[in-house]
Amino acid sequence: MNRSTPSPAIGEPTAVTPKGLWYGGAAVLIWGLYMALAKQGVNAGLEGIDFAFLRFGTAGLVMLPWVLRRGLADLGGVGWRRGAVLALLAGPPFILAGVGGFALAPLAHGAVVQPASIVIVSTVLALQVFGERPTRHRVVGMAILLAGLAAISWPGLFEPGRAPWQGDLLFLLAGALWAGFTVATRFWSLKAVPATAAVSVVSMLVIVPAYLVAGGLPRLAALAPQTLFLQVVVQGLLSGVVAVILFTRAAEILGAARAAAFPALVPATAILLGVPITHEWPNAWQVGGLTLVSLGLVIAMGLTLPRPLQR
Repeated sequence: MNRSTPSPAIGEPTAVTPKGLWYGGAAVLIWGLYMALAKQGVNAGLEGIDFAFLRFGTAGLVMLPWVLRRGLADLGGVGWRRGAVLALLAGPPFILAGVGGFALAPLAHGAVVQPASIVIVSTVLALQVFGERPTRHRVVGMAILLAGLAAISWPGLFEPGRAPWQGDLLFLLAGALWAGFTVATRFWSLKAVPATAAVSVVSMLVIVPAYLVAGGLPRLAALAPQTLFLQVVVQGLLSGVVAVILFTRAAEILGAARAAAFPALVPATAILLGVPITHEWPNAWQVGGLTLVSLGLVIAMGLTLPRPLQR
């Protein structure tokens, strides 16, 4: 996968291709499943550091052989300095901020603030770093997209919480961190596999010792074996490795600003996947929001219908 189409040069326009859409869509599906199952994990007593350990403990072990084959001295060609930056952006701080927000604010707040901040911050960074000025279609699409996110979360926006505004700040931080990761991988022209390997290995070296010292293993041991296995596969392998590679490839092909629109589909996807997992059916607001988010994504990415269909 790391020998695929090279990353676009800084400032070089990118095209919307089926391959890029497939990569982004597959990442969205995995992250939607991750959110639905994360709720199960939280209900079972897991904390933010547990999710960070499951993700990067597993992802680090999976990606470590790849790094060793290509040279541990320079972290598989990425470099330890760059790897440390990427781990700060998409590593344990991202997980701790995203999960920590749910301890202070309702789920609906996270569904709006985090993906919205990814879209907005990525667009701003793409403008500042790459000179990518958003087109009129992209601005309109983002407005519709954000309106859809608001519709999905509106029924729960005013639910009482212990400190909702503090949770919102954590969601904002998580979204900004992921936006920074998206732009950084393109700025350094990093392929999907090396970037994922760097984040996974550096994060593993940090989170595993910290987790063992914190004494979190009893919480994992208390889970049913099948639940623990499912969390390891989804949190560590699929969400921590496969989805990151897919999303990074989408950013390589479509550009950082366009790829940043994909995370906005995660809340709606999580709602749909949550029906069989949590048996929670979406309400009218959520169905309407799902429609708006999908429409906004299409417009923001500059997609058009094939000529025969336009007639």
